[in-house]
Amino acid sequence: MKKLIIINGPNLNLLGKREPQIYGNLTFNEFFETIKEKYPQVLLEHFQSNIEGEIITKIQDVGFSYHGVILNAAAYTHTSVGIGDAVAAIETPVIEVHISNTFKREEFRHQSYVAPNAKGVIVGFGLQSYELAIQSFL
Repeated sequence: MKKLIIINGPNLNLLGKREPQIYGNLTFNEFFETIKEKYPQVLLEHFQSNIEGEIITKIQDVGFSYHGVILNAAAYTHTSVGIGDAVAAIETPVIEVHISNTFKREEFRHQSYVAPNAKGVIVGFGLQSYELAIQSFL
């Protein structure tokens, strides 16, 4: 059984409330329950933090024992050398995901410190971005 973890960064705990025109009306927990049901052959976990160091620690904790990390570092994608370095330091492959198309947004969101060390990047497919990442590990 594949063991995957979704790691979400800042403000993703507000899904379902935050800018529904961009992020939709589902909370992440509601969405997470649907994908757990859809992929029973996957041991799927979820972690969210608004704190950069906690995200780095979680990446390090799972980075040598899981089959894959699905990482939406949110705004830290564009600012955190530390998260990029953590992804480079681990053996577990990482897929960077974003709900919105970051290339349709502000210029600073076009830079990713995660992408150079990721297996791949999925952007702009809403919550389905996570599902596409899961499928890439199967």
